[in-house]
Amino acid sequence: MDTKYDVKRELKQCYSAKNTDWELVDVPELRFLAIDGHGDPNTTAAYRHAVEALYTVAYTAKFASKGDLGKDFVVGPLEGLWWADDMDDFLARRKDNWQWRLLIHVPDWITGGMVEDAKHTALDKKKYAAIADVRPETLREGRCAQVLHLGPYDDETPMLTRLHRDYLPANNLREAGLHHEIYLSDPRRTDPAKLRTILRQPVEAGSG
Repeated sequence: MDTKYDVKRELKQCYSAKNTDWELVDVPELRFLAIDGHGDPNTTAAYRHAVEALYTVAYTAKFASKGDLGKDFVVGPLEGLWWADDMDDFLARRKDNWQWRLLIHVPDWITGGMVEDAKHTALDKKKYAAIADVRPETLREGRCAQVLHLGPYDDETPMLTRLHRDYLPANNLREAGLHHEIYLSDPRRTDPAKLRTILRQPVEAGSG
């Protein structure tokens, strides 16, 4: 029996969504490695460096956990929180104005001290400057609207428009946090038409 902790198995309702229209899900408090940045993810070097740093620290923490604690885990998928100072820039996909926070989930037993140790070890080996910007982060999203998007990232707009113009008003809900994406496919190895991305929006009851 595989005893590795795997968030996709442990939290299927949050990481193995199959619904292709918006549904509500309760997301528990979760721990992550996080790194912030801004700009177009397709063109800014900072985004690529952030992804490299995040995965390097995640795998360093995984190997340390297995060796020191005897507790192993599957490194989770890349995730991202996305926003813009003007949300019209976000919905219109004016990506140069986007802000982002990249995330990788880690089990609860990965402490802040273990993250710092993993960063020092990773910096010694890889010399990626962005490793210094990786930090532990806890998300408490709670009730969320969530959907599985199939296809290119740039085709998400109709689904997001439906969320804000139709689904939320029809269910007397409003936004209660940042737009969240979970990347279940590796874009380097997957046909854009077959990309699988979970779109998530924390919500709360509206005033109506």
